[in-house]
Amino acid sequence: MLLCVTASHKTAPFDLLEQLSSPSAEAVAPLIARTAPEVRGAVVLATCNRFEAYIETGDDDSAGVQAALGAIEAATGVARDDLAGSYEVKRGGKVAEHLFAVASGLESVVIGEGEIGGQVRRALAQARAQGTTSSELERLFQRATETQKGVKNTTALGRAGRSLVRLALELADSRLADWTTQRVLLVGTGAYAAATLAALRDRGVTDITVFSPSGRGQKFAAKHGIAWTTREDYPGAAAASDLVITCTTSEDPVLDAALLREGGLDDRLFVIDLGLPRNVDPDVAELDHVTLLDLETIRLHAPLEELQATETARAMVKDAAARFHLVGRQQSAQPAVVALREHVFGLLEDEIARVRRRSDAATARQTEQALRHLVGVLLHAPTTRAQDLAVEGRADEVFAAVEALFGVDVRGAEQAEGDAATGCPFPGEARSA
Repeated sequence: MLLCVTASHKTAPFDLLEQLSSPSAEAVAPLIARTAPEVRGAVVLATCNRFEAYIETGDDDSAGVQAALGAIEAATGVARDDLAGSYEVKRGGKVAEHLFAVASGLESVVIGEGEIGGQVRRALAQARAQGTTSSELERLFQRATETQKGVKNTTALGRAGRSLVRLALELADSRLADWTTQRVLLVGTGAYAAATLAALRDRGVTDITVFSPSGRGQKFAAKHGIAWTTREDYPGAAAASDLVITCTTSEDPVLDAALLREGGLDDRLFVIDLGLPRNVDPDVAELDHVTLLDLETIRLHAPLEELQATETARAMVKDAAARFHLVGRQQSAQPAVVALREHVFGLLEDEIARVRRRSDAATARQTEQALRHLVGVLLHAPTTRAQDLAVEGRADEVFAAVEALFGVDVRGAEQAEGDAATGCPFPGEARSA
C-alpha cells in the first residue's frame, strides 16, 4: 500500500515548514525504512513550501505513518505534538493523484510554477542513492514526471512559466519603477539563482552582480556574463544595491542589519529572500528605507484566481492517476501468474527432457514444439483471468487458487522478491558476502 504524510503551505505554518526543510531532513527516508519492518520503501520530497514522505508499506499503514512521524522528529527535531494538525495522510489511490498534482505545479503557492518538477525528480534520485526506494515508489515517481511533462506540454499551465521568482519580482514592481536602471545583487549560485537571473533579464536588468557564500561566484559569473564580488567586498556591494535577492541553501542568514551597516547603507534597499531556511535575518526590516519580502509574504500575496490551473491540467492528472491505479491492480496478481508459469514451464522442461531421452531427434523437436504451443494456449486464459480479477480487487483469490491447485507458495516467493528488490543496505550497513 502507498501512503503519503504531507505538510505544506496549505496545512502548516511557515515556521514549521522552515524547520522541516533543514538539511538534516535528508535522513528521514533512511530512518523510516530502518525503523519499521512493514515499510518497503520511502521517498522524501522537501521544498520551501512542503515536506512529504511517500511510503510503500504493508496493509497496516498506521505503522508507516508512525515511522514517518518518528523519523521526522529524530532527524529535524520537530516533535510529533508540534506536527499535530499540520499534516495530512493520503492513502491508496489518492497518493498518485496527489503527487501527480504536486509535480505538475497544481498544489504550489504559485499555481503552475516550474521548479517543483525538478524537485520531484531529485527526490527520487536521492532515495535511490540512499537505497530506500521500492519498485512501486519508482513507478509512482516516474509516472509523476511523465504526467508533469504532459501537463507542461499540453496546457496553458505549462506555457505560463510562472514561478516563485517571477511572482516575487511582480510584487516588487511597485517599489522598483524602472527595472533597467536597477543595481541587483544576487546571493546564491544554484538552480534558483539561475532562474532568478533569467527573470531579471526578462525585465531588462543589466547591472547584476553575484555573491556566493560557498565561493562559486566567479564561476557562475563567468558562465552567465555578469559581475561577481568577493566575501570582503560583499557588505559594500549589498549596501550599494537597489535590490538584493538571496537564494542559497545556507543554514545561517547570509544578510543581516549589521552587515548592511558595515557596508554603509544610506539609501533605499529592497530585499527578496527566497531561501528556506531564511537567508535574511528579519532585523534588516528594522533599518530605515529597507523593505524585506520573504517566502511567507510571497505566499500571502500569491494571487489565486488568475493562477488557477486549467480544467484540462486537472483532468490530465486525474486520468494519469486512474491509469496508475489500474496498472497497479493488474500487476498485483503478477506474482501468482509468474509462479504459475514457472511451475508449469518447469513441468514442461522435465517432459521435454524425457522425450529427448526416449525419441529420435526429429520426433523430439516436433513433440517439443507441440508441447510448448499447448502450454502457451493453456496458460493464456488463466493469465488473462488473473489480470481481470486483479482489476476487480480480487488478487487474493488468484493467489489462493494457484496455491491450492498447484501447491505453489506464491506469497513466500513474492516476499522473497520484495526483499531482494528493496534489499539495498542502509548507510553504514555492510552488504552481506
